[in-house]
Amino acid sequence: MTGAKDKGPAARDLDQKRGNARSNRRTRDTSRHDSKPGLQARIAATRLLGAVVDGKASLDGLLDRENGNPHFLALSESDRGLVRAILLTALRHLTVIDGIIDALTEKPLPAGARSLRHLLAIAIAQILHLEVADHAAVDLAVSQADADPRNRRFASLVNAVLRRLIRERDTLPASVEARVEPFPAWFMGRLRESHDEATVQAIAGALKIPAPLDLTVRSDAEGWAEKLGGTLLSTGTVRLAAGGPPVSDLPGFDEGAWWVQDVAAAIPARLFGSLAGKRVADLCAAPGGKTAQLILAGGDVVAFDQSASRLKRLEGNLARLGLSAETRKARAEKVTDDAGFDAVLLDAPCSSTGTVRRHPDVVWTKGPEDIAKLARVQRVLLDHAVTLVKPGGQLVFSNCSLDPEEGERMIDGFLADHPDWVIDPVDAVLVPGLGEAITARGELRTHPAMLSDGNPRNGGMDGFYAVVLKHA
Repeated sequence: MTGAKDKGPAARDLDQKRGNARSNRRTRDTSRHDSKPGLQARIAATRLLGAVVDGKASLDGLLDRENGNPHFLALSESDRGLVRAILLTALRHLTVIDGIIDALTEKPLPAGARSLRHLLAIAIAQILHLEVADHAAVDLAVSQADADPRNRRFASLVNAVLRRLIRERDTLPASVEARVEPFPAWFMGRLRESHDEATVQAIAGALKIPAPLDLTVRSDAEGWAEKLGGTLLSTGTVRLAAGGPPVSDLPGFDEGAWWVQDVAAAIPARLFGSLAGKRVADLCAAPGGKTAQLILAGGDVVAFDQSASRLKRLEGNLARLGLSAETRKARAEKVTDDAGFDAVLLDAPCSSTGTVRRHPDVVWTKGPEDIAKLARVQRVLLDHAVTLVKPGGQLVFSNCSLDPEEGERMIDGFLADHPDWVIDPVDAVLVPGLGEAITARGELRTHPAMLSDGNPRNGGMDGFYAVVLKHA
């Protein structure tokens, strides 16, 4: 008879004891790692980086305080803040970090070792860009690898790679940065289609820097800039340096003296000028910053959004500001109103490539196919929105994309199909200090390298496109 014989009772008992011993060692190892301060935060950061880069998940969704990733929500408040900072930093610098990993490994990492690459990226982001002690970043990364069955055999590699980086930090990152694109190739390619190389590099440089905090103020912007220790921009926005206290702790928040809104996002609503006595539709209204502007400009505003929860958030934001508007739940392409509107604002959903300073995950979760799809959606919305405008009225179309396919080229197609509509050129008086953002035919196109004041951390703005349309 061939084959192995059945083990006897003594042998089976020995195997059981050996299995128990291995299990106990794994339990002790896990317990030892779990008790290490900061380790769970790094594990969560690595998981979430993988979810963004490999799973194309929105970072805002993963970090949502109510419905976010369970590993993130299980952390303390301070660890959540650390994870957020690590992820934003890693995503801003990820192409260079990937290049550093490749330069520091003699052999390419296994194709399937994605969690190992993300683990290294999280550690490198801390070593190069955050105020984390080198020894802590290395120790936690090695412990993290050792605690993960997939990466345990790479623990010594992790240690070697990170220690070499520390030794070569003055030369290696710069050499990698000189030969690696600052953002994914698809995104850089799209920028080069519409900008010269100097502007492309200026935009890329601006996108690497965390955005300051911009506030739209109800009144007395100069006074609030002084109270908050901020800067009054040419457009009337008050700008505060990044990294300050929580927004809700700032003077003026509770009484609704201001709201958070990037200087570029505040422009579209201003392009109407005075709205006194006019009936206004805000078609994609939530969270309500532009709605508030339209109200303060004198408009009788009806705010639409397809999401009941987002409308509730809008109503809450307006209540804090002491403002009110009629709200209606409706998809923008389905809105009907027999009376029509004197002014319609369509701030349309888009790829959000103009907001990479604040949302660096965008370049990792979106691509050219998303831009094309969203441009088609925008065209459908615009075709319907113009039917709501009364004779003699205006429509402002806008979005926070840097890509002409979602802006100028989409409008080209609209104008070709609607000869009864024309561009109403933007009046430079409405956008003081931003004359360079007005195109030859009167549209508005901002990019993140604009509004530079010599201090990179206090300059810049989101990328926005806006155009005013009227009946020919």
